[in-house]
Amino acid sequence: MVGLVSVSDRASGGVYQDQGIPALEDWLKSALTTPFRVETRLIPDERAQIEATLVELVDGARCHLVLTTGGTGPSRRDVTPEATLAIATKEMPGFGEQMRQISLAFVPTAILSRQTAVIRETPDHAALVMNLPGQPKAIKETLEGLRDADGKQLVGGIFAAVPYCVDLIGGPYMETNPAVCKAFRPKSALKPAPAN
Repeated sequence: MVGLVSVSDRASGGVYQDQGIPALEDWLKSALTTPFRVETRLIPDERAQIEATLVELVDGARCHLVLTTGGTGPSRRDVTPEATLAIATKEMPGFGEQMRQISLAFVPTAILSRQTAVIRETPDHAALVMNLPGQPKAIKETLEGLRDADGKQLVGGIFAAVPYCVDLIGGPYMETNPAVCKAFRPKSALKPAPAN
Protein backbone atom coordinates (compact mmCIF):
# COMPACT_ATOMS: atom_id res chain seq x y z
CA MET A 1 0.00 0.00 0.00
CA VAL A 2 1.34 3.41 -1.03
CA GLY A 3 0.01 6.65 0.46
CA LEU A 4 -0.04 9.73 -1.76
CA VAL A 5 -0.58 13.14 -0.16
CA SER A 6 -0.88 16.43 -2.03
CA VAL A 7 -0.43 19.43 0.26
CA SER A 8 -1.96 22.56 -1.28
CA ASP A 9 -4.25 25.27 0.11
CA ARG A 10 -5.57 26.18 -3.33
CA ALA A 11 -6.02 22.69 -4.78
CA SER A 12 -7.66 21.39 -1.59
CA GLY A 13 -9.91 24.49 -1.62
CA GLY A 14 -11.01 23.83 -5.21
CA VAL A 15 -9.27 26.89 -6.69
CA TYR A 16 -7.53 24.65 -9.21
CA GLN A 17 -7.22 20.94 -9.91
CA ASP A 18 -4.54 19.02 -8.07
CA GLN A 19 -1.76 17.79 -10.35
CA GLY A 20 0.49 16.19 -7.73
CA ILE A 21 -1.45 13.00 -7.00
CA PRO A 22 -2.14 12.18 -10.68
CA ALA A 23 1.57 12.74 -11.47
CA LEU A 24 2.62 10.44 -8.63
CA GLU A 25 0.12 7.74 -9.59
CA ASP A 26 1.12 7.83 -13.27
CA TRP A 27 4.81 7.58 -12.42
CA LEU A 28 4.33 4.71 -9.97
CA LYS A 29 2.24 2.79 -12.54
CA SER A 30 5.09 3.13 -15.06
CA ALA A 31 7.86 2.32 -12.58
CA LEU A 32 6.54 -0.46 -10.33
CA THR A 33 6.01 -3.95 -11.70
CA THR A 34 4.87 -5.27 -8.32
CA PRO A 35 1.09 -4.85 -7.83
CA PHE A 36 0.22 -2.05 -5.41
CA ARG A 37 -2.76 -0.08 -4.13
CA VAL A 38 -2.85 3.63 -3.31
CA GLU A 39 -4.53 5.72 -0.64
CA THR A 40 -4.77 9.38 -1.65
CA ARG A 41 -5.30 12.53 0.40
CA LEU A 42 -5.61 16.16 -0.79
CA ILE A 43 -5.14 18.51 2.16
CA PRO A 44 -4.30 22.17 2.92
CA ASP A 45 -0.97 23.49 4.19
CA GLU A 46 -1.91 23.01 7.84
CA ARG A 47 0.76 21.38 9.98
CA ALA A 48 -1.61 19.57 12.35
CA GLN A 49 -3.60 18.15 9.43
CA ILE A 50 -0.46 17.03 7.58
CA GLU A 51 0.82 15.28 10.72
CA ALA A 52 -2.55 13.59 11.34
CA THR A 53 -2.76 12.48 7.69
CA LEU A 54 0.72 10.95 7.72
CA VAL A 55 0.06 9.13 11.00
CA GLU A 56 -3.26 7.82 9.67
CA LEU A 57 -1.71 6.54 6.43
CA VAL A 58 1.15 4.77 8.25
CA ASP A 59 -0.48 3.58 11.47
CA GLY A 60 -4.07 3.19 10.26
CA ALA A 61 -3.95 2.35 6.54
CA ARG A 62 -0.58 0.59 7.11
CA CYS A 63 1.14 2.06 4.07
CA HIS A 64 4.80 1.05 3.74
CA LEU A 65 5.58 4.05 1.56
CA VAL A 66 4.05 7.54 1.73
CA LEU A 67 4.89 10.20 -0.86
CA THR A 68 3.92 13.82 -0.30
CA THR A 69 4.00 16.60 -2.85
CA GLY A 70 3.95 20.31 -2.12
CA GLY A 71 4.62 22.52 0.88
CA THR A 72 8.42 22.20 0.90
CA GLY A 73 9.48 25.74 0.00
CA PRO A 74 10.52 28.62 2.28
CA SER A 75 7.19 30.47 2.44
CA ARG A 76 5.34 30.73 5.75
CA ARG A 77 2.62 28.32 4.61
CA ASP A 78 5.14 25.62 3.59
CA VAL A 79 5.18 23.29 6.61
CA THR A 80 5.28 19.78 5.10
CA PRO A 81 8.88 19.06 6.24
CA GLU A 82 8.12 20.18 9.81
CA ALA A 83 5.04 17.95 9.93
CA THR A 84 6.99 15.04 8.45
CA LEU A 85 9.84 15.38 10.95
CA ALA A 86 7.33 15.62 13.80
CA ILE A 87 5.92 12.12 13.08
CA ALA A 88 9.32 10.53 12.43
CA THR A 89 11.34 8.04 14.40
CA LYS A 90 14.36 8.30 12.04
CA GLU A 91 15.45 10.95 9.58
CA MET A 92 16.76 9.87 6.14
CA PRO A 93 18.57 13.02 4.93
CA GLY A 94 20.18 11.43 1.87
CA PHE A 95 16.88 11.48 -0.03
CA GLY A 96 16.47 15.26 0.34
CA GLU A 97 20.12 15.86 -0.53
CA GLN A 98 19.75 13.86 -3.75
CA MET A 99 16.46 15.56 -4.69
CA ARG A 100 18.11 18.97 -4.44
CA GLN A 101 21.13 17.72 -6.41
CA ILE A 102 18.87 16.60 -9.26
CA SER A 103 16.83 19.82 -9.27
CA LEU A 104 19.99 21.97 -9.27
CA ALA A 105 20.69 20.66 -12.76
CA PHE A 106 17.64 22.66 -13.87
CA VAL A 107 17.17 25.66 -11.56
CA PRO A 108 19.41 27.47 -9.06
CA THR A 109 16.42 27.91 -6.76
CA ALA A 110 16.54 24.17 -5.96
CA ILE A 111 18.56 25.15 -2.89
CA LEU A 112 15.37 26.73 -1.50
CA SER A 113 13.68 23.33 -1.39
CA ARG A 114 13.40 21.62 1.99
CA GLN A 115 12.41 18.12 0.87
CA THR A 116 13.16 15.43 3.38
CA ALA A 117 12.46 11.78 4.09
CA VAL A 118 11.87 9.88 7.32
CA ILE A 119 11.01 6.49 8.72
CA ARG A 120 7.98 6.20 10.99
CA GLU A 121 7.97 3.07 13.16
CA THR A 122 5.34 1.54 15.41
CA PRO A 123 5.87 -1.70 17.36
CA ASP A 124 4.68 -3.83 14.42
CA HIS A 125 4.92 -1.62 11.33
CA ALA A 126 7.19 0.90 9.61
CA ALA A 127 6.98 3.20 6.60
CA LEU A 128 9.23 5.42 4.53
CA VAL A 129 7.73 8.92 4.17
CA MET A 130 9.21 11.20 1.51
CA ASN A 131 8.49 14.85 0.67
CA LEU A 132 8.65 15.41 -3.08
CA PRO A 133 8.49 18.66 -5.09
CA GLY A 134 5.12 20.09 -6.09
CA GLN A 135 5.49 20.25 -9.87
CA PRO A 136 4.77 17.10 -11.94
CA LYS A 137 7.94 17.57 -14.05
CA ALA A 138 10.08 17.89 -10.91
CA ILE A 139 8.36 14.87 -9.31
CA LYS A 140 9.34 12.71 -12.29
CA GLU A 141 12.91 14.06 -12.39
CA THR A 142 13.58 13.48 -8.70
CA LEU A 143 12.10 9.97 -8.70
CA GLU A 144 13.66 8.85 -11.98
CA GLY A 145 16.89 10.86 -12.21
CA LEU A 146 18.47 12.50 -15.23
CA ARG A 147 19.39 10.87 -18.53
CA ASP A 148 21.27 12.15 -21.55
CA ALA A 149 19.87 12.19 -25.09
CA ASP A 150 20.89 8.54 -25.55
CA GLY A 151 19.09 7.45 -22.38
CA LYS A 152 22.27 6.98 -20.32
CA GLN A 153 21.77 7.73 -16.63
CA LEU A 154 23.58 10.94 -15.63
CA VAL A 155 22.23 11.35 -12.10
CA GLY A 156 20.39 8.63 -10.22
CA GLY A 157 16.84 9.25 -9.10
CA ILE A 158 15.87 8.71 -5.49
CA PHE A 159 13.44 5.88 -6.20
CA ALA A 160 16.30 3.52 -7.06
CA ALA A 161 16.98 3.28 -3.30
CA VAL A 162 13.34 3.07 -2.17
CA PRO A 163 12.65 -0.68 -2.65
CA TYR A 164 15.71 -1.72 -0.63
CA CYS A 165 14.87 0.82 2.08
CA VAL A 166 11.36 -0.67 2.29
CA ASP A 167 12.95 -4.15 2.52
CA LEU A 168 15.11 -3.02 5.44
CA ILE A 169 12.14 -1.72 7.44
CA GLY A 170 10.16 -4.93 6.95
CA GLY A 171 7.95 -3.92 4.03
CA PRO A 172 7.01 -5.85 0.89
CA TYR A 173 9.55 -6.70 -1.82
CA MET A 174 9.02 -4.11 -4.57
CA GLU A 175 10.25 -4.60 -8.13
CA THR A 176 10.64 -1.91 -10.76
CA ASN A 177 10.67 -1.53 -14.52
CA PRO A 178 14.39 -0.95 -15.25
CA ALA A 179 13.52 1.13 -18.32
CA VAL A 180 11.99 3.71 -15.95
CA CYS A 181 13.96 3.21 -12.74
CA LYS A 182 16.26 0.32 -11.89
CA ALA A 183 15.97 -0.53 -8.21
CA PHE A 184 19.31 -1.10 -6.53
CA ARG A 185 19.84 -3.85 -3.99
CA PRO A 186 23.03 -5.55 -2.85
CA LYS A 187 23.35 -9.04 -4.35
CA SER A 188 22.61 -10.62 -0.98
CA ALA A 189 19.20 -8.87 -0.92
CA LEU A 190 18.03 -9.93 -4.40
CA LYS A 191 15.24 -12.45 -4.70
CA PRO A 192 15.46 -14.94 -7.55
CA ALA A 193 13.15 -14.32 -10.48
CA PRO A 194 10.06 -16.54 -10.44
CA ALA A 195 10.30 -19.64 -12.65
CA ASN A 196 8.06 -19.63 -15.72
